[in-house]
Amino acid sequence: MWSSLSEWFWQDRFWLPPNNTWALLEDRDGLVFAHPRDLLAALPLALALVVMRFTFERFVGLPLSRLLGVRDQARKPVKPNATLEKYFLTKGWKPKEPQMALLAAQCGLTLQQTQRWFRRRRNQDRPCLTKKFCEASWRFSFYACAFFGGLSILYHESWLWRPEMCWDNYPVQPLKPALYCWYLLELSFYISLLMTLPFDVRRKDFKEQVAHHFVTIILISFSYSSNLLRIGSLVLLLHDASDYLLEAGKMFNYTPWRKVCDTLFIVFSLVFFYTRLVLFPTRILYTTYYDSIAQWDTFFGYYFCNALLMALQLLHVFWSCLILRMIYSFVKKGRMEKDVRSDVEESDSSDGEVAQEHLLLKNGAAHRPGVAPADGPRSRLVGRVANGHTATT
Repeated sequence: MWSSLSEWFWQDRFWLPPNNTWALLEDRDGLVFAHPRDLLAALPLALALVVMRFTFERFVGLPLSRLLGVRDQARKPVKPNATLEKYFLTKGWKPKEPQMALLAAQCGLTLQQTQRWFRRRRNQDRPCLTKKFCEASWRFSFYACAFFGGLSILYHESWLWRPEMCWDNYPVQPLKPALYCWYLLELSFYISLLMTLPFDVRRKDFKEQVAHHFVTIILISFSYSSNLLRIGSLVLLLHDASDYLLEAGKMFNYTPWRKVCDTLFIVFSLVFFYTRLVLFPTRILYTTYYDSIAQWDTFFGYYFCNALLMALQLLHVFWSCLILRMIYSFVKKGRMEKDVRSDVEESDSSDGEVAQEHLLLKNGAAHRPGVAPADGPRSRLVGRVANGHTATT
C-alpha cells in the first residue's frame, strides 16, 4: 500500500515538466543530482542545531547580554491567593472589571489590589529581556552565517545575477556539494525552529510565524526534490539578507544602545522593503511565472511552486504593515520604542491608579490591607452587580 502511494505521489507528470522523467536525474558519468531521500539527513541535523542553540545561548548569548548591559526588570512577587490563581489558570489572564470586582469581594481585597495581583501574575509568565536577547543572538548568528555563506557560494553563479538562467537546461542540472550543504543546513534550521516553538518567546504574530516556517520547509523540500535548487537558493538568500539585520536590531533593542538599535532598524527596513517587496516579486515571482514555462507547458509542480511563493509574498506584505507601524512610531517619537509583535511587560501600577490611591489617602479614606472601603470602587461595582445592573459571567 505504501509502495503504491509513493509511486502515485512521485509521478513524473506531477513534479517535472512534460516529456521529462526521473530517470534523467539519476547519477551518471560523475554527475550527481538531487534526490528526495537526501533530505532525511536534515532531521538529525535539526536535533544537533537545537543542542547547539541551547549551548550557544548559555555560554555565548548570556555573557554577551551582560556585556552589552541587558538588565531584566525587577518583578515583585505575587502573594499566594488560591482563588485568584485558580481563575488565572482556568479562565483567563485579564478578567473584565465586573468579574474583577467579584473576585475582589471573594478575597477581601480592593479592586486596585486585585488588578495589581493580576498584573504581577501576568508579568511572571512573560519572558525576561535576557531570554529574548539570547534567542535573537542565536538567530542573528545563524542568519548572518547563512547569508554570507550562501552569497559566497552563489557569487560566481550565473543565476544570481540573471534569474532567468535558473531554467537553463532544467531539470537536468547537476548538484554542487557546497549548494547541497547550504540547502540542507537551511532546511534543518527551520525544522529546529518548529521543534523549539514551545520554548520560544511567543509573539503576537505567532500564527504567521508558524505558517512561514511550514511554507519555507515545504518550499525547500519541494524545490530540492524537483531539482529547483537554483530558484530556491535565490529565495533563501533574499530572506537571509534582511533576517540577520532584524535579529541584530532586536538584540540592541534590549540594551541601552539606543542609537545603534535605531540605525539597525532603518537599515533593516530599507533592505526588507527592497528585497521582499521589490526584488522578490519583480525577479523571483516573475521568473517563476513566465520564464519557467518558456520552453514547456504548465504542470502541477509549476502551480504548486508559485502558490507557495505567493503565500510567502502575502506574509511579506503582512510584516511590511507591522514595520510601517514601527516606522510611524519611530518618526513620531524619534526613537524605537518596542517590537510591535512583542507582549510588553506591564508596570506595577496602571495609569491613574497611583493618583487614585493618593487621593484616597489625602481624603482620609485609608484603610487596613485586605479591607475594602465602604464607598470604594470595588464596593460600588459589587453593589451594581448584586442589584442586577451588570451581567455576571
